[in-house]
Amino acid sequence: MNGRLPHPVPYQGSKRNIASHILQFFPLDTEGLYEPFAGSSAISIAAASGGKAEHFFVNDLNAPLIELWHEIINSPSRLTANYQQLWNAQLGQERTFYDDIRRLFNETHRPEFLLYLLARCVKASVRYNSAGEFNQSPDNRRLGRNPVQMKSDIFAVSHLLRGRVALSSQDFSQSIETATPVDLVYMDPPYQGTSGNRDGRYIKGLDIAELTGCIANLNLRDISFILSYDGHCGDTIYGDALPKNLQLYHLKIDAGRSSQATLLGRSETTYESLYLSPALVDRIELSSQFRGKILSKNKTSQFSLELS
Repeated sequence: MNGRLPHPVPYQGSKRNIASHILQFFPLDTEGLYEPFAGSSAISIAAASGGKAEHFFVNDLNAPLIELWHEIINSPSRLTANYQQLWNAQLGQERTFYDDIRRLFNETHRPEFLLYLLARCVKASVRYNSAGEFNQSPDNRRLGRNPVQMKSDIFAVSHLLRGRVALSSQDFSQSIETATPVDLVYMDPPYQGTSGNRDGRYIKGLDIAELTGCIANLNLRDISFILSYDGHCGDTIYGDALPKNLQLYHLKIDAGRSSQATLLGRSETTYESLYLSPALVDRIELSSQFRGKILSKNKTSQFSLELS
C-alpha cells in the first residue's frame, strides 16, 4: 500500500490514519473482508488498495450512508456532477444553502445531499436528533471539499471496489452471518461510553451485551476478527477492557497527538485499542512471546500487546 489513500467520505472516528497499522494483522490468505460498522469504509479501502482481500462486504445501519457508498462505487460520474453542482450553488449563500440542503436531505435522503453535508459539517462530525434527522451545523470557515479533489477520490474508490463489494444496511450481527474461517471481520462499533444510551453521533447505540454475545459466537465459529472498541487520551479512558473469557489479544496503537486536546492547549496522545480474535492470532502465528513488549514500526507508531 503506497501513497495517499482516497477518502471521499469524511467521517469523525474514521480509522484512516491508523489503517496501515491495522492491516499488519490481516492474514495473507484473506478472501473476504467484512466491515459491519463501515462508516467511512477506511479499512475496506485500505485493504483493497493494499491487495489484502479479494472481495468486500460493507455494511452500516445508516441506510442513507450505504446508498451514498452505492453511488460512489457504481455511479461515480453522476455523483461527482451532482456534488459539483451543489458546491458551486452554495457560493455567496453558504449558510442558508447548507440549511436548505440539510432540510432536503432529511426529507429525501439523496446521496449527493449527504456527501455535501459531510464535506461541510463541523469536524466531519455527524449528529442526529432523536427523530433520526441529520442536525449538525456547518463549519462556516470553509466551503467543503473541492469538487476536483472529491472527484479524484470518488473515482479512485470506484476503481478499487466496483464489482468486488456487497453493500448492505442491516444489524451488524446479520451482516457477518456468512463469514467463514478464510475471511476476516473488522468491527469498529460505537465505543463504550457512547453505546447503549442515546448519542447523536449514531443512528443507534450498541449494548455491550449484544456485542460480547456476537464475539462469543464468532469465536465458536472460528472466525478471524479485529475489533476497535476503546482507548484512552491522557487521563480519559473510553470504556473498560472487554471480558477476559472472550480470550482476545489486546493491542494499543499510538494514534498520535489528540487534535481536540491541542485545541484546548493540552498535549495528549491518543491510544486506540485493537482486539484480535483467538482464530486470528493462531492464523497469523502471533506468539505470546510478544506479550508486554513494545513493537516499533517506525518513529511514530508503536504497539504494546497483552493478552486480554
